[in-house]
Amino acid sequence: MNPLQPHETELKGRWIAEDGRVRGDAICERIKWLTQSYLVQVAYSRDGGGWETLFRDPGDGRLWERTYPQSEVHGGGPPRLSLLTPEQAAVRYDEITLQKS
Repeated sequence: MNPLQPHETELKGRWIAEDGRVRGDAICERIKWLTQSYLVQVAYSRDGGGWETLFRDPGDGRLWERTYPQSEVHGGGPPRLSLLTPEQAAVRYDEITLQKS
Protein backbone atom coordinates (compact mmCIF):
# COMPACT_ATOMS: atom_id res chain seq x y z
CA MET A 1 0.00 0.00 0.00
CA ASN A 2 1.05 3.57 -0.61
CA PRO A 3 1.33 6.23 2.06
CA LEU A 4 -0.61 9.41 1.48
CA GLN A 5 0.59 11.49 -1.44
CA PRO A 6 1.23 15.28 -1.17
CA HIS A 7 -1.66 16.07 -3.56
CA GLU A 8 -4.22 13.99 -1.63
CA THR A 9 -6.64 15.79 0.69
CA GLU A 10 -9.48 13.30 1.10
CA LEU A 11 -10.15 9.58 0.74
CA LYS A 12 -13.79 8.45 0.74
CA GLY A 13 -14.59 4.79 1.11
CA ARG A 14 -17.65 3.18 -0.42
CA TRP A 15 -19.53 0.00 0.30
CA ILE A 16 -20.06 -2.54 -2.44
CA ALA A 17 -23.00 -4.97 -2.41
CA GLU A 18 -21.90 -8.33 -3.75
CA ASP A 19 -23.58 -11.74 -3.50
CA GLY A 20 -25.92 -10.54 -0.77
CA ARG A 21 -23.07 -9.10 1.30
CA VAL A 22 -21.62 -5.65 1.76
CA ARG A 23 -17.89 -5.03 1.77
CA GLY A 24 -15.63 -2.02 1.64
CA ASP A 25 -14.03 -0.95 -1.60
CA ALA A 26 -10.28 -0.54 -2.20
CA ILE A 27 -10.36 2.93 -0.61
CA CYS A 28 -11.89 1.48 2.58
CA GLU A 29 -9.07 -1.07 2.62
CA ARG A 30 -6.47 1.67 2.09
CA ILE A 31 -7.93 3.77 4.92
CA LYS A 32 -7.84 0.71 7.17
CA TRP A 33 -4.20 0.04 6.29
CA LEU A 34 -3.23 3.70 6.73
CA THR A 35 -4.88 4.00 10.15
CA GLN A 36 -3.61 0.64 11.44
CA SER A 37 -0.13 0.48 9.94
CA TYR A 38 1.12 3.88 8.83
CA LEU A 39 -0.53 6.92 10.43
CA VAL A 40 0.06 7.73 14.11
CA GLN A 41 -3.09 8.19 16.19
CA VAL A 42 -2.99 11.54 17.94
CA ALA A 43 -6.47 11.93 19.46
CA TYR A 44 -10.08 10.91 19.27
CA SER A 45 -13.13 13.06 19.75
CA ARG A 46 -14.87 12.44 23.05
CA ASP A 47 -17.76 14.62 21.89
CA GLY A 48 -18.26 12.46 18.82
CA GLY A 49 -18.37 9.25 20.83
CA GLY A 50 -15.01 8.19 19.42
CA TRP A 51 -16.29 8.16 15.82
CA GLU A 52 -13.81 10.88 14.86
CA THR A 53 -10.12 10.08 15.19
CA LEU A 54 -7.14 12.33 14.48
CA PHE A 55 -3.92 10.94 12.98
CA ARG A 56 -0.52 12.40 12.02
CA ASP A 57 1.36 11.37 8.90
CA PRO A 58 4.86 10.45 10.14
CA GLY A 59 6.30 11.30 6.73
CA ASP A 60 5.22 14.93 6.44
CA GLY A 61 3.45 15.79 9.72
CA ARG A 62 0.07 16.51 8.11
CA LEU A 63 -3.02 15.84 10.23
CA TRP A 64 -5.76 13.51 9.01
CA GLU A 65 -9.20 12.91 10.48
CA ARG A 66 -11.04 9.62 10.08
CA THR A 67 -14.81 9.96 10.25
CA TYR A 68 -17.84 7.89 9.35
CA PRO A 69 -20.05 10.51 7.69
CA GLN A 70 -23.07 8.34 6.93
CA SER A 71 -24.40 8.33 10.47
CA GLU A 72 -27.79 7.09 9.30
CA VAL A 73 -26.19 3.79 8.19
CA HIS A 74 -25.48 1.04 10.73
CA GLY A 75 -21.90 1.42 11.96
CA GLY A 76 -21.62 4.91 10.49
CA GLY A 77 -21.10 3.67 6.96
CA PRO A 78 -17.76 3.55 5.15
CA PRO A 79 -14.85 5.63 6.47
CA ARG A 80 -13.55 8.94 5.19
CA LEU A 81 -10.03 10.27 5.78
CA SER A 82 -9.73 14.06 5.44
CA LEU A 83 -6.79 16.43 5.68
CA LEU A 84 -7.11 19.01 8.48
CA THR A 85 -5.09 22.12 9.13
CA PRO A 86 -3.57 22.40 12.62
CA GLU A 87 -6.10 25.16 13.32
CA GLN A 88 -9.05 22.95 12.34
CA ALA A 89 -7.66 20.12 14.46
CA ALA A 90 -7.22 22.42 17.48
CA VAL A 91 -10.91 23.30 17.34
CA ARG A 92 -12.02 19.66 17.16
CA TYR A 93 -9.48 18.03 19.49
CA ASP A 94 -7.65 18.78 22.71
CA GLU A 95 -4.74 21.08 21.81
CA ILE A 96 -2.36 19.18 24.13
CA THR A 97 -2.58 16.15 21.85
CA LEU A 98 -1.51 18.19 18.82
CA GLN A 99 2.08 18.64 19.94
CA LYS A 100 4.51 16.72 17.75
CA SER A 101 5.65 13.49 19.31
